[in-house]
Amino acid sequence: MTEEAVPILRVADAEAAARWYARLGFVFGWEHRFEPGFPAFVEVHRGRVRLFLSEHEGDARPDTLVYLRLNDIDAVAAEFGVPVEEAPWGRELELRDPDGNRLRIGVPTD
Repeated sequence: MTEEAVPILRVADAEAAARWYARLGFVFGWEHRFEPGFPAFVEVHRGRVRLFLSEHEGDARPDTLVYLRLNDIDAVAAEFGVPVEEAPWGRELELRDPDGNRLRIGVPTD
């Protein structure tokens, strides 16, 4: 098994959130519900980058910040209509998902 950290983000509607994350290149992995009609817990992934999207109230809170290193920052910027900022450590942009979670996306300077 490869060790990794997988952030959990609180979402109101996991299906809608997974569609939004698809715009970032994430693919739906799986969904779990304890019973029909119960809150969903979903995995989305983009290569080896994974996120858990949870409708469970106690798992996380909105306004969480996650830093993602993604290679195609210019394509992401174009998709969401946001500028890429130049920082001393690399190029970055910041997005908010529909549930208020913040995503800082960056490419380090070589």
